[in-house]
Amino acid sequence: MAKIELGVITTLGVDNDPFREVAAFGLTTCQLCNWNQALWSWERAVEIKKMAKGAGVRIAAVWAGYSGPAVWNLTEGPATLGLVPGRYRKRRVAELKRGAEFASRAGAPAIITHVGFIPEDPNDRRYVPTVEALREVAAYCKGLGIGFWFETGQETPVTLLRTIEDIGLPNLGINLDTANCILYGKANPIDALDVFGKYVRNIHAKDGCYPTNGRELGLETAIGRGKVEWPRLMRRLRDLKFRGEIIVEREISGPQQAKDIREAVTYLRRLVARSFEAA
Repeated sequence: MAKIELGVITTLGVDNDPFREVAAFGLTTCQLCNWNQALWSWERAVEIKKMAKGAGVRIAAVWAGYSGPAVWNLTEGPATLGLVPGRYRKRRVAELKRGAEFASRAGAPAIITHVGFIPEDPNDRRYVPTVEALREVAAYCKGLGIGFWFETGQETPVTLLRTIEDIGLPNLGINLDTANCILYGKANPIDALDVFGKYVRNIHAKDGCYPTNGRELGLETAIGRGKVEWPRLMRRLRDLKFRGEIIVEREISGPQQAKDIREAVTYLRRLVARSFEAA
């Protein structure tokens, strides 16, 4: 069985070396995240490609953010996140296309983003325009030879599956954020694999708890301290013949973030070895 790589999320800056911290964790793959539209330049993409090669780090995907408000809760999130809100849709489609151009030039195989709170009801007036916008981005990515992957969390698994089916392009995929399914109260990530497992290309290894009120997300935690059942998740991924990367994410900052990431990498390496490499 092919070796499963562990990686970490790193951030693109104006003049930073985003791969230094990846190497510091003893890792050789990453997702490169950026929300600053000014950084989607040809020159920076070429520079990033050279820097990654020099550091011995492979970019598993570019996480492409967009402009405008982005409120990470259950009340304002539906009106501000992704391509669902009509007032931001056209601009964000253009921005994701620029992100795709950057990813292609930098040597990444795909872009990832949160596409928003996709309506559960396919008859909702927002659903078809959202699907059309996503198809436009996906087709553009296809023309560049890269994938367009949706990060989980803000929609139920069956809604995400229906959306992918309705878009109908072969370069679509899913970045399964194990915690987001829980934090948004939408799914258990293991059960979600029964619905859309064949589309999963990357994993965000993250942990957390379910919401305890109807307005705020659940609490993100260090890996092993939340509700994700990691051994069972790995076995299910193995059964699905998953071959993508497992990207560690910890949404805090400072020394505690680094500590939690190191501990997660150690734990997941052992778990991957038992679940995949011994199979």
